Amino acid sequence: MTYTILDCYTDEASGLGVPPYLGTYPRYLAGMLAIEKQESIENINYLTIDDLRLNTFYKGKIKPTTIKDKTNIKIYNLTRTYKETTKILNNTDTLFINLGVHVPGKYLSALPGTIKEVTNLTKDLNCKKILTGPATLGTQLEGGKKAEIINTKDFNKIENYNFSFQKLQDFSVKGAQILKQIPDKRVIEIETGRGCKYGRCSFCTESLKNKFCNRPNKDILEEIKTFYRLGARYFRLGKQADFYASEDPIKLLQQIRKTCPGIEILHIDNVNPTSVITKKGKEITKAIAKYCTSGNVAAFGIESFDPEVIKVNTLNTTPKIAMKAIEIINKYGKEPGETGMPKFLPGINIILGLHGETKQTHKCNIEALKEIMDKDLLIRRINVRQVTVMPGTKMEEYGNKSLRKNKKYYWKWRNEIRQNIDYPMLEKILPKHTILKNCYAEIYDGNTTFCRQFGTYPLIIGVKGRLDLKEFYNLRVEDYMLRSVIGEVV
Repeated sequence: MTYTILDCYTDEASGLGVPPYLGTYPRYLAGMLAIEKQESIENINYLTIDDLRLNTFYKGKIKPTTIKDKTNIKIYNLTRTYKETTKILNNTDTLFINLGVHVPGKYLSALPGTIKEVTNLTKDLNCKKILTGPATLGTQLEGGKKAEIINTKDFNKIENYNFSFQKLQDFSVKGAQILKQIPDKRVIEIETGRGCKYGRCSFCTESLKNKFCNRPNKDILEEIKTFYRLGARYFRLGKQADFYASEDPIKLLQQIRKTCPGIEILHIDNVNPTSVITKKGKEITKAIAKYCTSGNVAAFGIESFDPEVIKVNTLNTTPKIAMKAIEIINKYGKEPGETGMPKFLPGINIILGLHGETKQTHKCNIEALKEIMDKDLLIRRINVRQVTVMPGTKMEEYGNKSLRKNKKYYWKWRNEIRQNIDYPMLEKILPKHTILKNCYAEIYDGNTTFCRQFGTYPLIIGVKGRLDLKEFYNLRVEDYMLRSVIGEVV
C-alpha cells in the first residue's frame, strides 16, 4: 500500500502551516501511518499543492521569467521534479489531502489550496482520496465571506484526525522525518496546547475543535529535539490559543535553550492579554524576552475596542486589559535584539464585520490605537481583516448582517489604520539605517526582491533589484511603506 500526503497548507486561529511554516497536520499524519500501518516513514510520500499544480495544471512546464514578472507563488514550494511527482501520484493507493484556512491572510510566497481547486486537480487520480485538516469544518481564502463547505461526493472519505496528546507523541516524533522530503528551509510549528481557556468568541472555531488542554512539556521538548537533530533551526511555539496558559512556559523555554543551543529562531504566537497582566504573566514575559530570539510577537486577539461589540460577541478581553498588557510587553521587550528587531512586542488582531458593529466601532478602534501611539508604546503589526463566517460558530447564528452593512467601509477603515498608525509605528520601531540581519530573499515582483526574516509575523523588506532567491542578506532600512520597509544590502 502506497500512501501520499498532499499538503495544501492550513491557517487557523491556533496554528499556521503555510510556507515557510511547516504545519502539524501532515507530520502527525505521516507518523500515524508509519506506526499504525507498520509502514516505513521513508515510503510515505509528502507532496505540496505546488507539486500537484505543476503536475496537473501546468503539465510540468515552468514559464521562464523576465525582469518584469512576479514570482509565481502557486508553484514556488516544490518538493519534487515533475517526473518524480507523476510517478508518486500514479503509484499512490491512498491520498491524504490536508487542507483548511479559517483565518485568511495575505501570503507572500505560497497560496493555500481550496476545496474546489483540489477537487479539480485530483479528479483523474485513480486512488482513494481522504480529505482531512481544518477543512472538515469549512475553509475560505477571503475574509468577509462564508466558508467553503465540503461536497462529500468529491472524496472517498473525510476524516478529522483528532489525536489525544498521549497518542500523538509517538506520531509527532516519527512524523518529523518528512522534513527530509522538503528541500527548502521551514519554520517548524510546534503544538503546545489545544482549545481556548476562555473559548467564547463568536467567530472562532477553536472551542468547536477541542476542549482546553495543555500538551506536556516533556513531549514538546522531545519533538523539538527530534527536528533539531534533523537540522531544523527555526521554531515557533504557535499552535495554541494562549502561550502563557501552557503547562510551564518559563521552564519550557529554558529547557529548549539548554538542549538545543543552536536554534536560530525561537518565537511564540497567540497570547491572551488577560494572561499577561498577572504576576505570573509578567515573569513569563521576562522569560520570553530572555530566551526567545528578537523579532518575537505576541499576537493579541483583541478583535475590537468597541465595548458593545466586545459584549455581544463575548470577546476575551477589554480595552483596559489590552492596554495594560501592551504596556507590560513593551516594558520588557521593547529594546532591539540581535536581529535588529525589538526583542518582543505585541501584535493586534482586529476583525471588522462582527455582530453589532457600527461606525462608532471604527472610532473606538482608532482612538485606542492613537492612545498606544501617544503613550510611545510599540506594536509590531496590526492585522485588520473581515470576519469569516464559519459553520457552527455564533457568527453563523447571528448571520452576516453587520458584515454586509459595513463592508463598503472596510477598505476606508483599514487604510486609515495603515496611514495613521502603521506607517508612523514602523518609523518608531525601525529608525532609518537600522540593520536587519539574516533576511531571506523570497520572491520577485518585477525588479524588486521581497525579503523577510524567519519567525512570527516577519516584516517584509523590499530591495531594489533581483537578489538570488532563497539566500540570506543583511539589509539596512532606508525608507518606509504602509506595512513594510525599503532596504539595501550591506
